[in-house]
Amino acid sequence: MSTLTAYVNGVSFWAPRMPGWQIAAQVLRGEATAPEQPAPRPAPTLLGPTERRRAPDTVAIALEVAGRACESAGADPKELPSVFASTYGDLAISDYMSETLVRTPTLISPIRFHNSVHNAAAGYWTIGTGCYEPYTALTAFGDTFGEGLLEALVQAECGGRAVLLVAYDIEARGPLASMVSSRGIVGAGVVVSPRAQANSLARVRWRTGRGGERTVALDCNAEIVAGNAMAACLPFLETLARSERRTIGVGLSPALSLELAIDFPDAGGFDED
Repeated sequence: MSTLTAYVNGVSFWAPRMPGWQIAAQVLRGEATAPEQPAPRPAPTLLGPTERRRAPDTVAIALEVAGRACESAGADPKELPSVFASTYGDLAISDYMSETLVRTPTLISPIRFHNSVHNAAAGYWTIGTGCYEPYTALTAFGDTFGEGLLEALVQAECGGRAVLLVAYDIEARGPLASMVSSRGIVGAGVVVSPRAQANSLARVRWRTGRGGERTVALDCNAEIVAGNAMAACLPFLETLARSERRTIGVGLSPALSLELAIDFPDAGGFDED
């Protein structure tokens, strides 16, 4: 496949010990230590008080990083197509529904049921922002971040416009935890565009390649999110935080990877090499 070019216009991140991109970037650059005390779950301000209380962790985290990525990019959320990527969806609700169906099947909560679908976070986002642009909700098991990023890059290239990627996963609960490997909470948001803007943070030359090479995180703080199903996002975000030119591989499947050559603007913008 030939190499294509995209630009990162906005980025966000949330984890209990790195609650926000500003903190996360400092930690990933080695300039700060992650706080020992976990931060409380963010409150999605897009939702009214009642919906905010009812929103599960997946929705709260997805809306937080989606909104922050749009702020970072200076983009209107109403104007962005979006890709929502989650490996497992809401594992807490899946555990609740499984247990309730076994013990008291007639007492399934309608509210929790409608939050159990894989595109719940995307639905809350488009309703809360009043966005009528298309969204995609996907999963690809251990390669969900790579497939989500590829989908966003392809949509940006084909549509000629900026696209929002929202990637998130939460902790496995109950008996599911013995089958599914995911600990803690991780959410990341990225706005990618086919054209450079004055505020573009990075340029990404990308293509798919055979071999499924996966770049590992460089920073010693990687263990903070290592147990989460979305930990594959870390090398990409770490590269953005450090602003160091780097080529990384993000998994798409056991046999394929997304090859990303990432560089950054200087005072005169991006070079032409």
